[in-house]
Amino acid sequence: MFKTVLMIEKALSDADVELVTTLHGEEKVSFVVLMQPRGKQDELLRALDDVALGHLDQAVHEHDDGEEAAPTLAGESLEHSLRHLQRAGAEAVGEVVEAHPLARLREVVEENGADEVLVLTSPHFVEEFFHRDWASRARHEVGVPVLKLFASEA
Repeated sequence: MFKTVLMIEKALSDADVELVTTLHGEEKVSFVVLMQPRGKQDELLRALDDVALGHLDQAVHEHDDGEEAAPTLAGESLEHSLRHLQRAGAEAVGEVVEAHPLARLREVVEENGADEVLVLTSPHFVEEFFHRDWASRARHEVGVPVLKLFASEA
């Protein structure tokens, strides 16, 4: 069985689940999903990404759902994603990572003997340009192949 650590920042769509579960053909895959929601500290970067993508309306209207809603939303998104992966025939467990995501990623890779890390995110042009995105930073931390995939917009 192929062991994958999947780092996400929002709930997986059907297209995302199909993408990550079919990467290795017919081989069975187990996932440890780390949900690392983007926090308030990333609002400026998200606004710059929205401008770069031509989504000016989103850049102007950054949503603030309140600090108490974020953990609940992250937990619900994680549970939704785990159910969808399991429905697709994959083994899947996971957790929400609030602080030190790269340190936790390294621990999870070591604890599970992971074969790879998949980072599934929306495009983050500013971070990618400066190699500060999760995938670029993880490549220096985990000691296994790291593949960056873009999440579906659905």
